[in-house]
Amino acid sequence: MNTTIKEQNGELVATLEGRLDTAAAPQTEKDLAPLMAAAGKNVVLDCTKLEYISSSGLRIFLALLKAVKPAGGHVFIEGMSDDIRSVFAMTGFTQLFEFR
Repeated sequence: MNTTIKEQNGELVATLEGRLDTAAAPQTEKDLAPLMAAAGKNVVLDCTKLEYISSSGLRIFLALLKAVKPAGGHVFIEGMSDDIRSVFAMTGFTQLFEFR
């Protein structure tokens, strides 16, 4: 699992590449920690190259949302495959996040 973060147009964009499973979750959580501290900024999770997400990965996304939203930021998800979108739909996460 590879995670890169860059600032683009005033937003923080995290590109997720590979499988966000239980084994990759601890490192991915560390990699995304700077986003959780970005008070008031919008965060974009680019999932174009994300192949799989487990419940551990969903937990990371939810923790990020809980950190960013109270500070006035938004978490947008873009480029999600149909398979991952179905996981979000089954878990009710489509109601929590904003999609582009």
